[in-house]
Amino acid sequence: MNLPNRLTVFRIVLVPVVMLVYLFPYSQAGLNPRVFVIGNVQLSSVNVVCLIIYLVAAYTDHLDGSIARKRNLQTTFGKFADPLADKMLTTTMFLMFVSRGLIPVVPVIIMVCRDLMVDGCRMIAAGNGKVVSAQMLGKVKTVLQMATIAFILLNNLPFELWQLPFTEILLWLSAFVSLASGMSYFNQLKADIFESK
Repeated sequence: MNLPNRLTVFRIVLVPVVMLVYLFPYSQAGLNPRVFVIGNVQLSSVNVVCLIIYLVAAYTDHLDGSIARKRNLQTTFGKFADPLADKMLTTTMFLMFVSRGLIPVVPVIIMVCRDLMVDGCRMIAAGNGKVVSAQMLGKVKTVLQMATIAFILLNNLPFELWQLPFTEILLWLSAFVSLASGMSYFNQLKADIFESK
C-alpha cells in the first residue's frame, strides 16, 4: 500500500476517534470539559479537540491526492477509497450535529441522498469496467462541507460575534452544490445506468 492510500486509511481511522471525542458522556463520567468564552459565544474544549482532529483528517484529503498526482501513485483503490473516506468523515460529523440539534436535518438528507445516488452510479459504472474519479464539482462540494463542519465546531466564530448566520449559509450552499454535483455524475453515467443488456 503506497503513501497516499495509507493517508486515506488514516483518515478513515480518525472517523471513530472524532466520534468518540465528540459523543463521549463526559458529565456521566464525572468530567467537566473546559469552556472558553469569546465575546458572547461559548466554545467547549471538546469542540476544539474535535476541530483539531477534524482538520488533520481534512488535511490528509489534500495531501494524499497531491502526493498521488506528483508521484504518479494513483491507484484503483485510491479512486474508490478517497471519496469514500471523505463521505464517511463529513456524513458522520453532520449526523452528530443533527443529533445534538445544532443544524437542520433537511440539508443533511439532501447530501446523504446525493452520496447514495453517486455511489449507485459508481457501482453500475464499475460493473461496466469503469472507475469514476471525483469531478471538480464534487471536490468543491467536499471543500464546502469541510468548511461548514469547521465553522459548526467553532460555533460560527468569528461571525457569531456580529450575529451573521455564515455557517447556516455555508450548510445550505453545501447542500445545493452537493445536489448539483450528484446530477452531474448522473448525467455523465446515464448511458451506463440506462444501458440495455
